Amino acid sequence: MAEISAEDRADLSAAQGMSATTKRATVPALEKILYEPLPVLDHGFIRVIDYMGDDAAIVQAARVSYGKGTRQASQDEGLIRYLMRHRHTSPFEMCEIKLHVKLPMFIARQWIRHRTANVNEYSARYSILDKEFYVPAEDQLAVQSSTNNQGRGEAISREDAVTILELMRRDAAQAFNSYEYLINADGEGAPLDADRPALARELARIGLPLSTYTQWYWKTDLHNLFHFMALRADSHAQYEIRVYADIIRDIAEKWVPLASKAFEDYRLHGTELSKQALEVVRRRLRGESVEREGSGLSIREWRELEALLNG
Repeated sequence: MAEISAEDRADLSAAQGMSATTKRATVPALEKILYEPLPVLDHGFIRVIDYMGDDAAIVQAARVSYGKGTRQASQDEGLIRYLMRHRHTSPFEMCEIKLHVKLPMFIARQWIRHRTANVNEYSARYSILDKEFYVPAEDQLAVQSSTNNQGRGEAISREDAVTILELMRRDAAQAFNSYEYLINADGEGAPLDADRPALARELARIGLPLSTYTQWYWKTDLHNLFHFMALRADSHAQYEIRVYADIIRDIAEKWVPLASKAFEDYRLHGTELSKQALEVVRRRLRGESVEREGSGLSIREWRELEALLNG
């Protein structure tokens, strides 16, 4: 289980012990993990707090019907796959989910770019931040990529990794020690020196590193959740946000298995072709030899198409 305080663990047990009768759709697989912290990275987690709708709700919205009636499951699956294939997104917006996420601040800054969600973040102006910061695993340390300005290249040697990790831990620990000095309080809020003034928390926090953990509630609909997953569960996404996206994929598979399978097939593991790329494929299927010159594709587009077709 992810690291949570004794107080939070008591709240978790109380929440999981509650039950209520409802006429709304519920998903047993999701109910089973409701409120449970699913560990991510060294101190992070994701918890499902609430959700609305299921696969049937997508179908219901598309048909604007009262309920399932006598339709077969295969019919529902076929409709969901049609909706996904043809980008009819509105029915997927009928399902919503609320997550409690604990994550490093530098990942939160990437995540918040998905502006279609409702977010409420832990306030460091009001509360004291936990002394927790992200330190990468040794096998995640790599040099700057020479071909991708925002990516990683070859792995760092073990000797260099030891030095790098020591520096990361030292600098973060020093920043937190300074933070506690400035607010004149320990992690529990107890004063360190009764005779020394405490700097306003909104000012004391500004020296903390981006590796500091924050928390938020994040609520979004299924269409935009799939968009998040398409970008962040991609192999080119930064590792630290990709592992969160992978957990969310598992959650979605439990919540809406038919829609998740359609998403995996048509979007996550599918692709789109430009008019020019599609024409190249058509010509090759007719047995023609096609070169880049005259195809209308740039060198980069041509390489991407070749990689796609060659697997």
